[in-house]
Formats: sequence, structure tokens, C-alpha cells
Amino acid sequence: MNQIPPKVQNQIAMLQQMQQQMQNVLSQKTQYEMAVREANRALEEVKDLPEGRALYMTVGTVMVEKDRETVTGALNEKVETLEIRIKSLEKQEKMLQEKFEQLQAQVKQAIDGKSQPAA
Repeated sequence: MNQIPPKVQNQIAMLQQMQQQMQNVLSQKTQYEMAVREANRALEEVKDLPEGRALYMTVGTVMVEKDRETVTGALNEKVETLEIRIKSLEKQEKMLQEKFEQLQAQVKQAIDGKSQPAA
């Protein structure tokens, strides 16, 4: 078996790093998506509560009674912020995927080129 050139070894290492970065981005995106679903569920619950019903929000380790507008405002703001983060992660994911595919093609070409018998 032919020895893999140092340049190709470096590219393979970069591929592995990119793959790890993509996994991290996907993990973060999944967490944010779950938080959005949870906040939306909370918004639905608040909307379904009868008017005048006590609502509480956690502030650090304390629960504080708040009015409906404050709670829905905070939840809507949380959803907006998380959706912005998700969009940012999607852009990052797309960029990483494109770079990964380019580098993968270069590595494949280098390996295929090395494995071709000299004519």
C-alpha cells in the first residue's frame, strides 16, 4: 500500500475536524429547536388560561408572579432570539457542508490519483 502524502493526511485531519464542527452545530441547532417548541407550547398554555389566572416566571432560582402580557412578551422574545440563532446555525451548517464536500473531493482525487498505476 502506498504511503499517504503529508498534505493528504492534513486534509483528512481537517475533514475530521469539520465533521466534528458540523456535529456540534447540529447539536446546538437541535437544542434551540427544542427550546422553541417548549416556548411555543408555553405560549399556547398561557393563551388557553382564563383571564386573571396567576402566572409565574422563573427569575434565577425564584418564581415571581407576572401579568399575562409580561409572560407572553418574554416568551415571544425568547422564540425570536432562538429562531435567529437557528438561522445563524443553519448558515454555518451549510457553509461547513460545502467546505467539507470540496475538501472531501480533493482528498478523493488525491487518493485516486495516487492509486492509479503509472503507465
